[in-house]
Amino acid sequence: MKSIWVRAFVLVLAGIVFFVGLGVALTWAPDVPVDELKARWARPPSRFIDVNGMQVHLRDEGPHDDPAPIVLLHGTSASLHTWEGWAQALRDKRRVIRFDLPGFALTGPNQANDYSTETYVQFVRDVVDKLGVQRFVIGGNSLGGQIAWSVAAAMPDRVAGLVLVDASGYPPESMTVKQELPLGFRLAMTPGLRVLTERTLPRGVVEASVRNVYGDPSKVTPELVDLYVAMTLREGNRKALGRRLEQGYTGNVALLKTIKAPTLVLWGGKDRLIPTELAPRFASDIPGAKLVMFDDLGHVPQEEDPQRTVAEVKRFLGP
Repeated sequence: MKSIWVRAFVLVLAGIVFFVGLGVALTWAPDVPVDELKARWARPPSRFIDVNGMQVHLRDEGPHDDPAPIVLLHGTSASLHTWEGWAQALRDKRRVIRFDLPGFALTGPNQANDYSTETYVQFVRDVVDKLGVQRFVIGGNSLGGQIAWSVAAAMPDRVAGLVLVDASGYPPESMTVKQELPLGFRLAMTPGLRVLTERTLPRGVVEASVRNVYGDPSKVTPELVDLYVAMTLREGNRKALGRRLEQGYTGNVALLKTIKAPTLVLWGGKDRLIPTELAPRFASDIPGAKLVMFDDLGHVPQEEDPQRTVAEVKRFLGP
């Protein structure tokens, strides 16, 4: 009887190993060199500029005599493409600068493997200095929003306005509603699976993660999933994501009360990643901030409905 149970256990274990191996083989996805991604994802007006030894993917559009260009920062695992709708709507009259943050998209990892808020703030300073921009409006989504408000606090003499879109920064323990992390983030945060996630990429995981941040998941197209897959596969990005998640999303929220720049807070009412309860908290903690909610949109409202969200930005910026 004992030998029967042993044989059964061995068969089950062999089956598990087989199917795990098959799954790995079917989803095996090695890193892709950035040069192989440029043809599709870095078409004009994209260009690359050297910032501290990194080749930063950047788009700089609109009139260069704009006294206060708009700098836009994307969130975790996103790219400058998330702002395409806003850029199209603003660039006729305003200079719009957007770039891939270190650790993500075509810019890729930084040499120090450091993705802390302080490092990102210095990076933004280095980029605008490189471009010769002295005064600017800064906006950001999610992680980009946390970086944006940190820049506004660190550079009050240079930030003319602040736009926060479902921004991060408050500690998780201060939230009464639990965050619903995208599947891809949960896998990257699991120690036993991290090595596997750096070498495989099931398309279904990417699609599920993108659908999670949309208020209406039916808006997620195959082309959009293609973009997120390509940006994830960029050489080094999956390893960098693990490090970014380790460093967390809690900022020095005491700085919010020191921000002097006029501020617009935009938020998707169906955000499952960062609870909507934080929207009025940002609006309250930043002196004079205005809050606009979009009840039907999710965590990336600028991407999900650029036309409606940028209309509020235009009103905020004025003529």
